[in-house]
Amino acid sequence: MDTSRLLRTTGTVIAAAGLLLAGCTSEGSGGTRASASSSGNTPKSTPGTAALRPYYGQKLSWRDCGVPGFQCSTMKAPLDYANPGTPGSAQSIDIAVARRVATGPGKRLGSLVVNPGGPGGSGIGYLQAYAGIGYPAAVRARYDMVSFDPRGVERSSPVECLSGPEMDRFTQVDQTPDDKAEQALLVAAFKKFATGCKTRSQRVLPHVSTVDAARDMDILRAALGDEKLSYVGASYGTFLGATYADLFPGRVGRLVLDGAMDPSRPALELNRDQTAGFETAFRSFAKDCAKQPECPLGSGDPDAVAQRLNEFFRKLDAQPVPSGDPARPLGESLATTGVIAALYDESAWPQLREALTSAMNGDGAGLLALADSYYEREADGTYANLMFANAAVNCLDQPPAFSGPEAVQAALPSFEKASPVFGAGLAWASLNCTYWPVKATGSARALEAKGAAPIVVVGTTRDPATPYKWAQSLAGQLDSGTLLTYDGDGHTAYGRGSDCIDTAINTYLLEGKAPKDGTKC
Repeated sequence: MDTSRLLRTTGTVIAAAGLLLAGCTSEGSGGTRASASSSGNTPKSTPGTAALRPYYGQKLSWRDCGVPGFQCSTMKAPLDYANPGTPGSAQSIDIAVARRVATGPGKRLGSLVVNPGGPGGSGIGYLQAYAGIGYPAAVRARYDMVSFDPRGVERSSPVECLSGPEMDRFTQVDQTPDDKAEQALLVAAFKKFATGCKTRSQRVLPHVSTVDAARDMDILRAALGDEKLSYVGASYGTFLGATYADLFPGRVGRLVLDGAMDPSRPALELNRDQTAGFETAFRSFAKDCAKQPECPLGSGDPDAVAQRLNEFFRKLDAQPVPSGDPARPLGESLATTGVIAALYDESAWPQLREALTSAMNGDGAGLLALADSYYEREADGTYANLMFANAAVNCLDQPPAFSGPEAVQAALPSFEKASPVFGAGLAWASLNCTYWPVKATGSARALEAKGAAPIVVVGTTRDPATPYKWAQSLAGQLDSGTLLTYDGDGHTAYGRGSDCIDTAINTYLLEGKAPKDGTKC
């Protein structure tokens, strides 16, 4: 599979023992990952107070990035907004920023900040690999294309938790435990992950919530010289954007929230909704696969195809197959992650068929490569910090979905009803925040952004990671939300081949004219 495609979107993910969930990466503008939990509370103090003026008054000094056409800078933000200190002091944190200056022709419209989702996705990597060169030329002509690595992510005081070899072992832990002993191993893996984060990232760990990142984004807006924020966020990036709008409704410019999350739903409901979303996506894949001359899962209705995939997963649970890496044979956990990775984008379905065919014939290399792309594992065995930041943000944004293994067991029937294929694994994956060393600071609540300019919320009807009903809900919550619907497959919609979607969003970004609420493509 061409894993470079996965750079375009970082989906919402449920970070678990070998399984993430909310949105790997896709062909579109962005995405999301980790315990599908994502919500925060408005801070008591308001940015713009005297203590924050030094941060709002800073000027960015741009330098060459080493990537042709792009410039980089470093912005200062308070580590703890309740105790901001001064820029450059021990109480501040560095936020990495990058831009590509508007190419022209046409009058410059300011900066367009983009976020690929995650949480944990590198905005700078996304900008340099896709948005800064792949967004429509008319948009890049009029806007400086800008992104940043949110606090805790890659270049911005990254959260670190496990070494490469430790992460290899973590991703192989059985995520569908069959007995108490296997449950204990899974719980131990979650605890080791959490302890590693606390040990390696104690300073930043309490301060990487979505509210913190949204407040950083307002300092960035000011540092860029923009009176209002124009923004395109995908998957988890929609939650970040909606949080910003709720905190600073008067500073909202043109906001596009593509592949929307629903901040009003608690973690358990979000995780179960995502489970159903992946089932919907798998059934679309199964229908397509059954029409192909060589579908590895055979022909028949989607239920029969799903049953055969479940049988294959059970075989891998009992006996992994070689993958080309002796330390990482393809077991059930890695195989499940590989399948989920390919469900983000329907253009990856041929590669998924090929990988499944090979795995069923004893060669797991193809599915392992898909899983590695999802986890952002490099060939040298190192990992980007995506999964670490993903858990850190999600576990601050909402209380854990479950109190312990007994609660997971009680919820299993509802998860398995939502997805006979993925339900059990995603239920156990939702246990990841239970043992987190920092108490959640946010909770599920509706975001209204009263008084904000029109905000375009985009939903895809068969989105695997951010179910369509989330977009409907967010558009309804936002005081000025307008819903734009793509009737199709895959995660997010902008830049994925629909002229109708792209024209509506481009018109909004360039002319300020939002599509009529309820527009369908």
